Amino acid sequence: MARINLLPWRALAREKRRRRFLIVLLALALVAAGGLLVIERFIDRAVERQLARNDLIRSATVQLDGRARQIDQLKVRREQLLERMQTIETLQANRSDSGIILEQLARSLPVGVYFTDVKMTERTIVITGVALSNTLVAELMRNLDASHWLETPVLIDVKAGPVQAGGDERLFQMTVRSRHAPAGGTF
Repeated sequence: MARINLLPWRALAREKRRRRFLIVLLALALVAAGGLLVIERFIDRAVERQLARNDLIRSATVQLDGRARQIDQLKVRREQLLERMQTIETLQANRSDSGIILEQLARSLPVGVYFTDVKMTERTIVITGVALSNTLVAELMRNLDASHWLETPVLIDVKAGPVQAGGDERLFQMTVRSRHAPAGGTF
């Protein structure tokens, strides 16, 4: 039998496998580095896109906040205008009430009675006057009660006044309520 030495062949095969392993290892390292580079670029682009979206959202939020402030200001302005319109409508509806109330007071006034002071606060009218007799004061109260614009006359005080020109005058004070309050509140 012949003796064959296979050691150099095995060593050559082992060296070949080692080179192939190193080449594969180097190729895998290059592929892994290239893959990492591609993944890093992909992540960087995704982050840039997200940052651009965030900037867009921030700018849209700022615009919407500005519009929301404008809407709030417009709502406040609208409420102010509605209040003004309501006040104007009330004034328009009630502007002739004071004149009508004064006319009703004048029509209710019997001969021999005159007013020295008339004050109105909201719906209550305080009348101070002079009458020639108590019956004229009572007639004034009946006339005021019969008016469609005035109601519930209440006599507060009647007292004898100073005697002038041979007559016995009565000083009186009464209140009467208006069915409709004039726009100004007083006159």
